[in-house]
Amino acid sequence: MYNRCNRWQVITRLHLVLSATIFWIFCFSIVGTGLTASAAEMSEIQQRGYLNIAVKDNLRPLGFKDAEGNLQGLEIDLAKRLATDLVGKAEAIRFKPVANRDRLSVVLDKKVDFAIARITATESRSRIVSFSVPYYLDGTVLVTKDTSVQKLSDLAKQKIAVLNNSSTIAQVRYYVPNAELVGVNSYQEARDEIENNAVAAFAADASVLSGWVQEYPQYRLLPTKLSTEPLSVVTPKGLQYDELRRSINQAIARYLEEGWLQQRSQYWGLP
Repeated sequence: MYNRCNRWQVITRLHLVLSATIFWIFCFSIVGTGLTASAAEMSEIQQRGYLNIAVKDNLRPLGFKDAEGNLQGLEIDLAKRLATDLVGKAEAIRFKPVANRDRLSVVLDKKVDFAIARITATESRSRIVSFSVPYYLDGTVLVTKDTSVQKLSDLAKQKIAVLNNSSTIAQVRYYVPNAELVGVNSYQEARDEIENNAVAAFAADASVLSGWVQEYPQYRLLPTKLSTEPLSVVTPKGLQYDELRRSINQAIARYLEEGWLQQRSQYWGLP
């Protein structure tokens, strides 16, 4: 009888502890939802009057901070234009700068309404998020400071730096089959290789190398793109976000038709 009472007391205490734990988790989840940005349906966005958008803040010329600390770039221009069309004011945005590894997760976790953060639309990614009409066609280009290199054929039998394990490797091998590829782990390592005359050029994304050329004027891009990769706005999946997706797609299609996106791309030095 005594042991039975002890067991009942233990079970009761465990039940109370579990109930209290669930209660506090519930409370914290409510508080967290109130304090952090989150994805919303179109009607809710218009009611609250601003957008939560994930962007890059360290990637010239797509999204970066100027000397005064203000966000600038093609993707920032696009975000502000969308804010004007969706909620009536270009400044009605709460920007969330994100690292590359977090660009999709902030959308999946509903921490933002959508992301404009140099995200390439791919078939595998489309299984977990939705992509808009592309606002820019990125692709692989080559950068060099060697004045004798004017076209791809000038790189035959020369050394070209490529990021290790990147899709760029196959593209360069196809277009410049006689070149010797040198693997690097970062853009900085590639620049070091060029500065030390260890390689003649570096192959990577046009959207990134355009900023490199702007920062280091002694470099220039070769005119040929080796691939085409669409950059798109990323929104959450779900029927509740259909109106938001349609509004974004219609807006971007209009910007393309009007030539506004092409003008802004040229303004920011994108090929």
